[in-house]
Amino acid sequence: MKKASFPETVLFSGSKTSHLAAECDDACILDMDYFVKNLAGIKAKGVRPDLIGPIIAHYASKWLPDLSGDHHPSTDNGLAYSAESPESVTTLWMKKRFFVETLVGILPPEKDSIPCNFLLRLLRIANMVGVESTYRAELEKRISWQLDQASLKELMIPSFSHTCGTLLDVELIIRLVGRFVNLDEVAKSGAALVKVAKLVDSYLAKASVDSNLNFSQFVALAGALPSHARATDDGLYRAIDTYLKAHPRVSKQERKVLFRLIDSRKLSQEASRHAAQNERLPVRAVIQVLFSEQTKLDQQMNLSGSFSETRSPYLGFEAPTRCLSKREMSEQQVEVRKLREEVRGLQSHCHAMQMQMERLQEKKKGFFRWKKFGNVLPSMKSNNVSVVDKIEGSNEGEGERDAGSEMETPVDLKTRLVRGKNKINSG
Repeated sequence: MKKASFPETVLFSGSKTSHLAAECDDACILDMDYFVKNLAGIKAKGVRPDLIGPIIAHYASKWLPDLSGDHHPSTDNGLAYSAESPESVTTLWMKKRFFVETLVGILPPEKDSIPCNFLLRLLRIANMVGVESTYRAELEKRISWQLDQASLKELMIPSFSHTCGTLLDVELIIRLVGRFVNLDEVAKSGAALVKVAKLVDSYLAKASVDSNLNFSQFVALAGALPSHARATDDGLYRAIDTYLKAHPRVSKQERKVLFRLIDSRKLSQEASRHAAQNERLPVRAVIQVLFSEQTKLDQQMNLSGSFSETRSPYLGFEAPTRCLSKREMSEQQVEVRKLREEVRGLQSHCHAMQMQMERLQEKKKGFFRWKKFGNVLPSMKSNNVSVVDKIEGSNEGEGERDAGSEMETPVDLKTRLVRGKNKINSG
């Protein structure tokens, strides 16, 4: 790795340092110059970088207590502003800026020589006092090398930009995660990727509370990692649910985009149960969660059934498969039993509806037959025609009409009955 080149005016004498020293000539600048010279002599003797890093961190915490992880404002004895101090806030910030830029210039270039949390605290102060972009870029690059070692507390860097509406600097975290993902596979292990994924999900859950968090920023940070980085999507689901609570005006299309970030197969049973009852999720997402949960239950039941019948070829050893506990087995059996009862209830309900429809159809047919029989009875008083002949004749005529035309209307039936009655009277 090549060490970044920085202006010499920051480290030693020069126009910038001379101007600052003339304005605020005190022990900080003199001590800093002395420390840089001694550190250069230590490096020349071949001291390991992992020993130089703690020296720099300890020295920096002396003048900037914010760089110490367990500092308290009441114990600040370095470059801290107080009401009794004759120095102005601008002068104090210029000192901090000079101090931070000098520290970045003397950092060892080797990876893991400086703790990641110390670099994050240094970047926080660098953004606050407005150091040059070259130094900030160098810090971001070094942090991305060891982002898996960062803590959530140190990642919560506030936004010091007037143009940013969010409380936290989300764009900074997006850049850090993007740099980490683009590292080569040698520098980025699978375990480190999993740690960063958990860190990102926790950060999203905290940042989602901010109502000013942009939808595109949330999607960019949540989708910055590959799908195989998360062993489970419970943390991502919790972050999305928190975002939907804080942003109730999210459109239906945006809700669909958010849920596409989640793999429903990676949700735990508890998260799936919560998602199935979550009114903020789209209906399609809820159905997908239920289907995935049912598929996992079927697979586990099949696995447990095959495991009970399978034995290891080695005597005295079980098959190399995880055996479910009695509690898990009982819970799965209860779920399967409930699903089967629901299916049987639906089947019986469908069967009852089908039988009711058939009975209605039979009653309808019987009504029309009795109506035909009633039309035949008046004509039997005036003519010696048998009831059977009349009914058969009407049925034959009905068969001919069915063969040649469609079903007759009540008006056609009345017309035919009048004509038949007239013919009988005339006969």
